Amino acid sequence: MLRGNYTARIDSKGRLKIPTAFRRFIEEKYSTTEFYVTSLTGECARLYPLPEWESIEQRLALLPSMDPARRKFLDRTNYYGQQATVDGQGRVLIHPLLRKTAGVVGDVAILGYLTYLEVWELERFEQRLLSDRYTEEDEAAIARLGI
Repeated sequence: MLRGNYTARIDSKGRLKIPTAFRRFIEEKYSTTEFYVTSLTGECARLYPLPEWESIEQRLALLPSMDPARRKFLDRTNYYGQQATVDGQGRVLIHPLLRKTAGVVGDVAILGYLTYLEVWELERFEQRLLSDRYTEEDEAAIARLGI
């Protein structure tokens, strides 16, 4: 599983060096250096190992082509998304549109979300944590899972 948080830097060309622990896990589990880099809201970048993204696409293909939720999801993930390959130095390109809308330049937080990574501008993520507090309702929902 992809878990934890690492601080990294996006260079002037928009390349993000994937932390070694994440990169090693992805290479071992998926045998790939291919990612689909996208976003749903433009607030952060999501990096899906390509096999995980292809699994999402297969599930989406089960919905009717005119399903409004499918269309809305694909509108956003295609608008922000591009396939990318990790280079020999462990870097992946975050394309300019997504870098700009997410504000991911310089130092960023890379968080593991079990099957994908999210890349956040550090201050934006800290503000998100403060504005979206962990509530008793959240705790109850997690408790229902036995956690």
